[in-house]
Parts: sequence; structure tokens; C-alpha cells
Amino acid sequence: MANPLSSSSESQHTLIPTGEATAILPVAGGKVEPVTVIANHAIRATLDQKTLAQAVTARLSPGVTRVVLNPDAHVGYGAPIGCVMASPSHIYPGPVGVDIKCSMSLLALDLPEEAVIDKRTRRALIEAICARTPTGAGSRRAPKGRRISADAARWAVTRGACPEVCDELGIPAHWAGRCEDSSHTGHDDTEGALQERLDRHLRGREGGGGGEAWFADKASQLGSYGGGNHFGECEIVHVHNTARAREAAGAFGLRDRSVAFLSHCGSRGLGATLADGQFKRMRAHFEKWSIPLPGGDRHMVYAPLGTPEADAYLDDMALGANFATVNHLLINALVLEAFAEVIPGVRGELVYFISHNIARREIVDNTPQWVHRKGATRALPAGHHALKGTPFERIGHPILLPGNPQGGSAVMVAEAGAARSCFSVNHGAGRMMSRTAAIKSLDQRAVNAAFDQADILFNGRDYPLDESPAAYKDFGQVLASVEQAGLASTVASLRARFVIKDGDKADD
Repeated sequence: MANPLSSSSESQHTLIPTGEATAILPVAGGKVEPVTVIANHAIRATLDQKTLAQAVTARLSPGVTRVVLNPDAHVGYGAPIGCVMASPSHIYPGPVGVDIKCSMSLLALDLPEEAVIDKRTRRALIEAICARTPTGAGSRRAPKGRRISADAARWAVTRGACPEVCDELGIPAHWAGRCEDSSHTGHDDTEGALQERLDRHLRGREGGGGGEAWFADKASQLGSYGGGNHFGECEIVHVHNTARAREAAGAFGLRDRSVAFLSHCGSRGLGATLADGQFKRMRAHFEKWSIPLPGGDRHMVYAPLGTPEADAYLDDMALGANFATVNHLLINALVLEAFAEVIPGVRGELVYFISHNIARREIVDNTPQWVHRKGATRALPAGHHALKGTPFERIGHPILLPGNPQGGSAVMVAEAGAARSCFSVNHGAGRMMSRTAAIKSLDQRAVNAAFDQADILFNGRDYPLDESPAAYKDFGQVLASVEQAGLASTVASLRARFVIKDGDKADD
């Protein structure tokens, strides 16, 4: 008898277009609701069979009611990167990812673009930022970074961007109001559950993390970038010349032809360790009870809500998510400090901080569900109930989408059509080449020369080949898919002037 959880990856999966930039992926011979696909003709050609097979596996997994593939979708561990998965009854670590709450943030500076024309100024800014925000795997001391006390570290992971953490780390407290979520609570909606969970880790009672020294080492990574696709970019903002874009830009605090700083990072070593420990514990539980894996994929372990396994995962996810939140806010505070060192008197404000690797409790199809976004970004339009009382209630919140340094990035705002995608859009361009293929096939001199020609500086001698623009999808077509599907509209384009990146293996 065939495994009902298998997606039959050997079979051919065919997309059926339903609009200019929408399609469906039939599942189980039409016996269940199909996967929703957001992609125009050009992007549909980038969705390979393995990505489609992973989407089908996700849709057939226990308790799953909706799956959405975004235009940046590509193969991931378990579920595709660039997908959304909703379930009212189960939690899945794989469709959250290893880098819990990997996120984007944008800092708007009161500088005109002319302020960063001079290469010496940009090089000085790179050096000042790198003196405060280390990059890459592990713990690296920055000469002008922040020292993290034991109390601040505990508060950061159990309370998120609370006033005490912001005050001790020199983060403007009002920035917490510019976060998708400034703090996360435990499985029972209490901070106490997280304190108890952290205590178990500190006593070494949970696999993957253990002891005060372990926690101190991970906490010392607050205010740092990871490797791989994590980065910091100095940008020039180009507000689009439409009434909608100008209105949204004003609400977001973006000015045309001004300087901004875009950051991509997550929960660093802490989140990775917590996620890895959860995978190991859940796999052991599946093996002990001979529970079939969806599609036979060991990265698609799950736990029914209310079980000890689900509670433990939700608590660890919240610990990692709180760390990621404080990490981003601290990075932005350090970047602002670096700009002020090079250009005295500069001021800056956080535009927004938004995640793309998290599971959140939301309303989908009038039902409370856990929406898993793996390489997918929340997109709530004006008037959405979850924005009530926020600065974005009337306009919709900022959506921060990285493309590539040469092709640009984007700030978008959701439209009413986002309901068809579980109020989600893509998290960036999405890979076209594996890291190995990019390293083997791309020419380092040509990649470096392209940055020189575009007058984009970067830290380091060589730009990482596996992160070069050629390794990613056409960002213009990705954005076109989102707009043509009616999910969101572009508010501003961001053009890079310099990039801070590390060549280490990606955290996510």
C-alpha cells in the first residue's frame, strides 16, 4: 500500500496557470485543495520538479490546510524556501528553517545621496561599521561593539526588545514599535515559559544547548551578521512616482534620493543550535514510535499542538526569535553610531523590522492557524485587523525585499489581493544556482569587475561567488509576479552603494 504522506517525487508535477502571475499545482489528483503558486510565465520556468515535489509533500502533510509557493521558491530542507504553509493543528520546524526569524530591517538616514558619493567616505563607513558589527560564523569580538551582560542576554531571549534591553544596549526604545513582533512569548503565551525553557538549557537538560558558557558564547553574537546571504547594504532610496508609492513612503519615513541601510540577518548561532536540537529530538520521537515521515523526508518532522514536543519547539522558536529581534535592533543602532562617527550629526530612524523564517498564529480562511513562513514575508494590507493600533493601520506595513546589490532591492506595501497567499509575499529574489555550482562556474575577476563598474564597494578582497547576482533569479520578474498577482505594489527601489558581507557558509 502506498504511503499516503508521500508526494511521489518521481512523478511529473504540472502547473496550471490561473492568471497572468498565478497558477495552481494539483495535489492528490485534485482530492485536496491545490498549492497556490505566485509566478508569471518567466518565473514559472524557474520552478523545478524537486521544488514542486516538496510543495506537494508539504500540502499532504498532517494538519496542513494551505500551501503557497512564492516566485522566489527553490529547493530547501523539507519544504521549499519561498513557501507558506498553514495548519490549525500541527507545528513544523522544517517549514520555519534553521535560522529562526531570519529577517530584514531598514534604517532611514537624514542624508542626501550626495553624502556617500565619495569613495573615501564609503570606505570609512565600511570600516566604522565592521569595527562594530562582526560577520561570519562563531563569536568574534568587534573593537567598538557592545558588551552583553548576563542579565541583558537573558532578557533579550525571554523578553525581546523590552525597555530594559533597549536601554542597556543603547537601542532607541521606540524602535520596538517599528517591529513586526518586538517580543515573543512561550507556548502558553507567557514569558515564564521561556524563562523556564532557558533555565533548562542553562542546566544542560536539553540536547543541542547546555550550560552558562554555551549561552554566554551565543549571546556574545548579538549585534553581528552571519555568513552566506546575510549582509548589510548602504542604499539610495528611489521612491516610485505614483500617488500610492508617495503616500506609503511618507508613512514609512522614506525620502526620495536619501540614504538608507538595509540589513539581512537572523538568530545566529543560538537559533541554529536550538533548531538543530529540535530536529534531533523530533526525529528520535518519530523513530521511537515508527511514525511515517511526510514524503519520507526527515526534515518534515512535526508535532501536534498541545503535545510536549510542540510546546518545546514553540518555546525554543520564541527564544531564537527574540534573539533575532534584538540582534537586528542592535545592528541598526551600531550602524547609526558608525555613520555618526564618519558623518557627525547624522540622524536615523528604523523604518521596519520584518521576519521571513517564523511560524505565527494568524487567521487564515476565518480560522486560527499557525502560518509557517519559510523564506516568505508577511504582507498585511491597509485595514487588516492585525495592524490595528500600529503606525501602519491605514496604509499597510513596509515589506522589505532584497534583490541583489547590482539589480537593487525593494520596499513594497501589501494590497488586498494578498489574502490569496495567506497574506504573504516572497522574501527576496531566490536562488537560481546552488552555492557549489556558482563557485565552480562563475569567474571571480568578472564578478569583482562588475561591482567596480557599478561603483559598488564591498568589504573584503573578493565578492563571494556563491552570492553573486548571477546566482539569483531575475529580481525584476520576481517583483513583476508579485505586482501582477495583486499581492503588493512597489513603494521604492533601493540601489546599493556599498555592501558588507562575509564569505562563510550561510546560517540559513
